[in-house]
Amino acid sequence: MRIATVLLCLLGLAAFAWLGYSFSWWFYPLAVIFFLATGVTLYDIFQNKHAITKNFPLLGRSRYLAEWLRPKLYQYFIEPDTDGRPFNRIDRSLIYARAKSEVGTTPFGTQLNVYKEGYEWMNHSIAAIDHHDIEADQRVEIGGPDCKQPYSCSLFNVAAMSFGSLSKNAIMALNGGAAIGGFAHNTGEGGISPYHDKFEGDLIYQIGTGYFGCRSEDGGFSPELYKERTAAPNVKMIELKLSQGAKPGHGGILPAKKVTEEISRIRNVKMGEDVLSPPYHKAFKTPVELMQLIKQMRDLSGGKPVGFKLCIGHKAEFISLCKAMLETGITPDFITVDGGEGGTGAAPVEFSNAVGMPFKEGLAFAYNALEGFGLKTKIKILTSGKIVSGFHVFRALALGADACYSARAMMMAVGCIQALECNKNSCPTGVATQKEHLVKGLDVTDKKHRVAKYHKETIKAFVELMGASGINNADRINRSHVHRRIDSVQAKRYDQIYPYIRRGCLLNPETTPEDWKEDMELSDPNTFMIHQPLEKWHL
Repeated sequence: MRIATVLLCLLGLAAFAWLGYSFSWWFYPLAVIFFLATGVTLYDIFQNKHAITKNFPLLGRSRYLAEWLRPKLYQYFIEPDTDGRPFNRIDRSLIYARAKSEVGTTPFGTQLNVYKEGYEWMNHSIAAIDHHDIEADQRVEIGGPDCKQPYSCSLFNVAAMSFGSLSKNAIMALNGGAAIGGFAHNTGEGGISPYHDKFEGDLIYQIGTGYFGCRSEDGGFSPELYKERTAAPNVKMIELKLSQGAKPGHGGILPAKKVTEEISRIRNVKMGEDVLSPPYHKAFKTPVELMQLIKQMRDLSGGKPVGFKLCIGHKAEFISLCKAMLETGITPDFITVDGGEGGTGAAPVEFSNAVGMPFKEGLAFAYNALEGFGLKTKIKILTSGKIVSGFHVFRALALGADACYSARAMMMAVGCIQALECNKNSCPTGVATQKEHLVKGLDVTDKKHRVAKYHKETIKAFVELMGASGINNADRINRSHVHRRIDSVQAKRYDQIYPYIRRGCLLNPETTPEDWKEDMELSDPNTFMIHQPLEKWHL
């Protein structure tokens, strides 16, 4: 078979040579194509890496083309509007419409199955309020008792996405939109690049385990560089990342070949060396030390709001943090609860699919823990987890959040088409790539206005929902306002699914709820090492 294929290729080459010599010049382009096809065919025959192409030369390569086209074609021609993943067509279309200021209404009723398990809705009121009478620019002030420069934060902001993961044009479009719309732009853990500063939009400077932008020679935290970096007037808050929803408990390595001169300058790392982001922090080892670091960071920044971000894992560890706050008298100004379903870039499949508490459970637990220790009045909660619409914002606030982040929705406002190539450096819209020929297709001037419009329309929709529910203040939203269908004949309110606990009840063993006692006993403000006694399982 293979010998016959080789003989046919050689015969074809001879035929093309004769035709090109005997007839017209236009045979030569055909000859070039034939030469290339012949070369690929011969390579496929003699290579040993891929069985498909070895057995079916040239034709077997159509498999790779089909795999590349599959996610693009599937979302446009095959998947139902309600079933797309990670985001369905309804949500994606909503984002695009709002970013372009197009019609945001839907005809002929909902496409959702309202009797399907998981369907959610909010209560409306007969005594609804005209939403025009409600403050259109909904904000929350973030800053605890030790904060000297509190920040008035929008209820809807750009979540953490680093330069490097996103292109420079995408970063500029997001920051330009934040500047126009008056909301915050989280830098991600890759440091503050010149593209974050381009339009002077409000920044939340995120610091991860690599301490990029404030990194010492040995890869630790540099107070001097941190103080210098956070002195910038557009840096409004600082967020210390303990973990993220996409890959909680997982570090990363930036290979030396990817450390360009620009990345080296932005992240304070050396060129020619692999850059390690370990799964743990070097600047603290215990919950108490974490609180001390937060105080140091707040003082060095001149009293700006400082908080930490995490995806909830062991409940006892978060309780340990609360105990450390009480022991030291130091509280963060905010805590960001990320959902295990999050993630804009590359993450190991197991971590993305099976590690970390989803945002609803994590958010409800974190709020209850802070309330149980009497700490919530000092600390604001931010959250992220597939927040796309005004209802999603309303739902997050009902669970206990004070404000929200969105990453992937903001990417779509910039132009992302959910091509699912964020980890391949081949994003066709120039959002999640560093290839210059793709990046230049993203027009910053146009896209920054789209980001601002999407934010404005989403907050507007949220305010309309407040009015429909008879609420004129976001602080009044609670879990009783949202229902979730449990099965085809039964639904429950959020306060029944995620029950509140009494304020201060965790301060006394006698008032501690029964289902909290085990984690309370395991928690320790002086260690993160939570060990369950083996005897418990040997009944």
